[in-house]
Amino acid sequence: MIELTNVSYSYEGRAALREVALTVSRGDSVALLGPNGSGKSTLLKLLSGIVLADSGSYRFDGESVTRATLKDQASARRFHQRIGYLFQNAEAQLFCPSVLEEVTFGPRQMGFDEPEVARRARDCLGLLGISFLADRPPWGLSDGEKKKVALASVLSLNPEVLVLDEPMNGLDPRTKRFLRELVISLRQAGKTILCATHDFPYVRDVFSTAVVFSAEHRLVRIGPFEEVVSDTAFLEGNNLI
Repeated sequence: MIELTNVSYSYEGRAALREVALTVSRGDSVALLGPNGSGKSTLLKLLSGIVLADSGSYRFDGESVTRATLKDQASARRFHQRIGYLFQNAEAQLFCPSVLEEVTFGPRQMGFDEPEVARRARDCLGLLGISFLADRPPWGLSDGEKKKVALASVLSLNPEVLVLDEPMNGLDPRTKRFLRELVISLRQAGKTILCATHDFPYVRDVFSTAVVFSAEHRLVRIGPFEEVVSDTAFLEGNNLI
C-alpha cells in the first residue's frame, strides 16, 4: 500500500532522511524506532503529504504522491481521507471552539451530509470515551483528553491508514493503556498503522514489524517487532535504550 524508493529529505540543507526504502502492505502494523532527531517524524509527515521528498519516490496504493497530485483538489481530498495523521503535539492539531466542532470539521470538509457528520462524530466520541467533552473548548482539557480529541478528529474520516507520531508522549499510564488497547482494536479492524514510538513497555504485542532509524537518518533495520526489541545490544548501539 505504501512504497518509498530511495527517499531523501532535508530541512534547509540539514539531512532528515537519507535514501529510505520502505514497503508497507495493507493491514500491516509498523513501529518506527530510532533516537530523537533520526527522521521518524519527518517520515510520517512525508507519508501524510505534509512534506514532499527532495529525491526518490512515494507511491500510495499504486499512485505517485507528488506536488502535482497534492495540488489537484480532488486527488488531495481522496488522499487525505485515506490516510490520517496524529501529531505528536495534540495542541498543534486542535483549533476549533469546541470538541464537537473539532471532530466534525474533517467530515464537513470532505462534503458529507449533516446526518453522516453527526453519526461519525457520535461514534468517534463514544469510541474514545469523550462524549461528555463535546461542548468543552479543547484548550481547557488535560493532555490526555486533548490527545483523545485529536485522535477522534482523525478517526472521524475513517482513514484506511493511521500515521501516529509518539501518541503516548506525555500521557499517564492509564491513558497509555487505553490508547494501546485502541490501537490493537484498530489493527484488528484491518487498519494499516505506522507509529513512531519510544514506549516499548506499552507497545508489546501491538505491532508486527519494527523499522529502525539511525542517528544518521538512515533506515538500518526492518524485522519482526519482538525480535528487534529483544536485541538489547542492537538497541543500545543505536541509542534506543
